[in-house]
Amino acid sequence: MAEPTKKVSKRKEHKNEEAAGDQQGKKTWWVQIRLFPIWLRIILVLVLIVIAAALGAMVGYGVLGDGQPKDALKWETWQHIIDIMSGKK
Repeated sequence: MAEPTKKVSKRKEHKNEEAAGDQQGKKTWWVQIRLFPIWLRIILVLVLIVIAAALGAMVGYGVLGDGQPKDALKWETWQHIIDIMSGKK
């Protein structure tokens, strides 16, 4: 009695042929391993943006504006700037 033959798809046949050919001409695949995950990169970029903005405000307020650089980080300074812009003072 003959055993039933399995139908093999073209894709599987091609894959089997490649596997047989790989042993002769060994192909190597390059895989990139990330040092930092994407979510950590996003957080790092956001933190760097905040630091750059704070340093820019300190330089602008302290050097260009003849004030104390630490005053640029105080809430009272920003409230005063907002009051001037909104026309309250």
